[in-house]
Amino acid sequence: MFLGTYTPRLDDKNRLVLPARFREQLADGLVITRGHERCLCVWPLDGFKAATERLSAAPLTSKSARDYLRVLFAGAHDEVPDRQGRVTVPQPLREYAGLVRDCAVIGANSRVEIWAADAWERYLADQEDTFSALSQEVPPGLL
Repeated sequence: MFLGTYTPRLDDKNRLVLPARFREQLADGLVITRGHERCLCVWPLDGFKAATERLSAAPLTSKSARDYLRVLFAGAHDEVPDRQGRVTVPQPLREYAGLVRDCAVIGANSRVEIWAADAWERYLADQEDTFSALSQEVPPGLL
């Protein structure tokens, strides 16, 4: 499980140092993809394979399924972190997420999300009221 928020920076070679707490789970390989709300998703390789197996159950006759799968896989990048826990973020993915230098790397349970730091701050501020309101809908005993 991935938890927490971290604020690394892209270096001059467009590499991102993964938070130390995430490195062991990502050491055998990872996949970086486009995420929702203009963030990037980082999946452990085995987690991405499991997710894609579930996605492959969608019928190819569904236009929305085809569209989603095309965008997801066309932008996907697989990599193994180096000894310092760095991964290179390819240019198309940096552009998609608006990554220039300052980043927010957040744990999102089964995956990691990479946001431009300012975009994450705006998103979090916008979601505060929604988060409080949704807590009333969470099933009893979950929180």
